[in-house]
Amino acid sequence: MIQNDDSMVVTHAVEKTYQVGTGKIKVLTDISISIPKGSFVVLGGPSGSGKTTLLNIIGGLDKPTKGTVMVGGEDLTEQDEDFLADFRCNHVGFVFQAYNLVSTLTVAENIAFPMEWLQKPGAEIEKRITDLLKMVGLTHRENHFPSQLSGGEQQRVAFARALANDPEIILADEPTGNLDINNAQKITQVLQLLKDQGKTVIVSTHDPEIRRLADQVFILDEGKLASADE
Repeated sequence: MIQNDDSMVVTHAVEKTYQVGTGKIKVLTDISISIPKGSFVVLGGPSGSGKTTLLNIIGGLDKPTKGTVMVGGEDLTEQDEDFLADFRCNHVGFVFQAYNLVSTLTVAENIAFPMEWLQKPGAEIEKRITDLLKMVGLTHRENHFPSQLSGGEQQRVAFARALANDPEIILADEPTGNLDINNAQKITQVLQLLKDQGKTVIVSTHDPEIRRLADQVFILDEGKLASADE
């Protein structure tokens, strides 16, 4: 990724409007933020405030209706889907609240999938799986299927899969939202480790424990930037 300054993410005057029937719903209005490389950022605000939409736009899963989005020196606003798919696979790790694991694949196969997409050598994939399972404390679950795991274990597998291609930026949408306190603490520990490794991490969350890790906090309210603690 070509990077000319210390910013990993810069959005300028981003707006997002969805067409719903004959009407329009504006989800984001005039969002301008700058996120330095290696920082841990929390997106806060009530449900429906636009946090998930903003994450999806930063990650190239969605495009703004207006404004520009720079990630790692690349302007994602005008890129086609082929470019964005390649960009996501190489540079962005996603973790969703609903885990989104492939039910017919084992833990190891779920983690391997992004690496196989890039046609990495088998030996490299095997080593990376081993290292990631050790990192998230699930070495003993390698050959299990998602249905055989607890919610907390599935979320840790989701983090391992997101990290498979060693992305520069990790995006996590309410990663502890469906978990009990003990499993939420384990996810927070994974996030702490990513922060220690110098990854750029952006997390949408209401979890006060995750918020304590933040270098920056952006609060959204009704699609607008209500406050920024920098």
